[in-house]
Amino acid sequence: MITLTYRIETAGSIEALAAKIASDQSTGTFVALPGETEELKARVAARVLAIRHLPDAAQPSIPEPGSGPFKRADVDIAFPFDAIGTDLAALMTIAIGGTYSIRGLTGIRVVDMKLPEELRGAHPGPQFGVAGSRRLTGVEGRPIIGTIVKPALGLRPHETAEMVGELIEAGVDFIKDDEKLMSPAYSPLPERVKMIMPLILDHEQKTGRKVMYAFGISHADPDQMMRNHDLVLEAGGNCAVININSIGFGGMAYLRKRSGLVLHAHRNGWDILTRHPGLGMDFKVWQQFWRLLGVDQFQINGIASKYWEPDDSFIRSFQAVTTPLFSPDDCALPVAGSGQWGGQAPETYARTGRTVDLLYLCGGGIVSHPDGPGAGVRAVQQAWQAAVEGIPLGDFAKSHVELARSIEKFADGKAA
Repeated sequence: MITLTYRIETAGSIEALAAKIASDQSTGTFVALPGETEELKARVAARVLAIRHLPDAAQPSIPEPGSGPFKRADVDIAFPFDAIGTDLAALMTIAIGGTYSIRGLTGIRVVDMKLPEELRGAHPGPQFGVAGSRRLTGVEGRPIIGTIVKPALGLRPHETAEMVGELIEAGVDFIKDDEKLMSPAYSPLPERVKMIMPLILDHEQKTGRKVMYAFGISHADPDQMMRNHDLVLEAGGNCAVININSIGFGGMAYLRKRSGLVLHAHRNGWDILTRHPGLGMDFKVWQQFWRLLGVDQFQINGIASKYWEPDDSFIRSFQAVTTPLFSPDDCALPVAGSGQWGGQAPETYARTGRTVDLLYLCGGGIVSHPDGPGAGVRAVQQAWQAAVEGIPLGDFAKSHVELARSIEKFADGKAA
């Protein structure tokens, strides 16, 4: 069985609505039909396993005429594996997609999904994941420290390369194209690769250390996306930014089966699915699809994010991508980003189970350091050293000038 947990809301009967979801999304008949035997229903019909009532809502999540109360409950519904199989498109269609159209709902949110053993090995999963990301960056015992080329849009290839060269010399572990940068007219991907990869390879020759650069290769045409992939791989690159919501399940599956790059997933578009607390789906559910399909690194915001997401939501996302579906090998490397600088390191470390298995991604928190990107990289490394050693940042900064200068600029939370 594949079990989904729905948080449903209705002015009517929770029990009746739960039964309707199970019926509509499996056998799917509104009246008895020829051939709809009890044996058939027993074989493929979904069934309600449990109902856990929640406090009523004063207002409906979806505007409806009439007044409340609007009853709420978490409902577990199990779908027979034979009715869905291993196809993730079928799973999304049957267990999630159609539920939102059912009459009588004033709210529905998918909050959990439990997959059966039959799905183990049915999809490729991460090719590199945590261990591969560490091996390729050569970073052990601390977070991988990364940054983003800024401005996000507008830089031409030679201008991007100038910034990348400075960041490489600064000692950063990872650099990425902003998710909005793919192959615009002023910065075609081939030209960007041509300008950046020689800098990375030259630094590797001199130091033995290869900075991981994630190029934006996403495209609606899977064949063009693969050409973009091949361009990066043939130039000696080892990573790509993938806008997973934009390329879809099919694009991701096509890419992963042919990929030789670390696939860094950016989840732009997920917010559409989740910002209303009574609608959409939790990241805990959504991320399972993409991990099965094979993302290696998953960007999930961070503590004190510059966006809408509260810290507790980031922690839940972190726990989701680091919890095995079937084995530790199917975990993605969590990427903490969005307004990060060294100041969030202690709380990030404490609230994520005191782990250093993450990519800590700072944009302005590195490149806008008052003493330049090199000092920015060192400041973030120092902050993480202090966090792991349990030393307050203020105390550690007394003997580490880069961290001290970082605190001076970013401590008000506005500049990073």
